[in-house]
Amino acid sequence: MGGDHGHSKPSLPDYKQWKVEGTPLEFTQQRLATRGLKDPWLRNEAWRFSGGFARAITLSDVLLKGFKWGFAAFTVALAVEYALFPPKKGGH
Repeated sequence: MGGDHGHSKPSLPDYKQWKVEGTPLEFTQQRLATRGLKDPWLRNEAWRFSGGFARAITLSDVLLKGFKWGFAAFTVALAVEYALFPPKKGGH
């Protein structure tokens, strides 16, 4: 059927590069340890708290995302409209 079409397997990052220490998951790990439990998959969630994912999204990020390009497009559209369809002078 499909075949791989010449594509190789994607390279996956090594799971050992993610550390629970220094993340909010460390608190969960400590609470589990006090009960004698261990979550073997906790390290797989540590990527969420490192790199570009670690920065919290603010309200200004949400509201201003794409504002520059949107304003530029609005300005171009307004200029084209006034150039091709000038407003009528006088009269009702």
